Amino acid sequence: MPKVILQISYDIDPRRREEYLSLTKELKRHLIEVRKKNYSIFEVKGKRNSFAEQFVCASVEEFEALEDDIDETTENLVNKLESMIKDGKAKYTTFVETE
Repeated sequence: MPKVILQISYDIDPRRREEYLSLTKELKRHLIEVRKKNYSIFEVKGKRNSFAEQFVCASVEEFEALEDDIDETTENLVNKLESMIKDGKAKYTTFVETE
């Protein structure tokens, strides 16, 4: 069963950096501890305020269920985060493990 990685890349408004970093701590804690997701957030080396979120799913089925498996807390945190994205633009990339 192939793993699937979802990466979401975006730049944030530099004026909201501290607010963003605080929010991502809360989001990461919730997704990992409560929702039991394999989730990380990275800042692009050498490109301040450019970030990538990464979900690693154990199967295609888990990946396909990501959107349907959002609780109210996750939805609220994601909505706040989306308001901080510069120009509202995010790039979604999905990787499927080769067998």
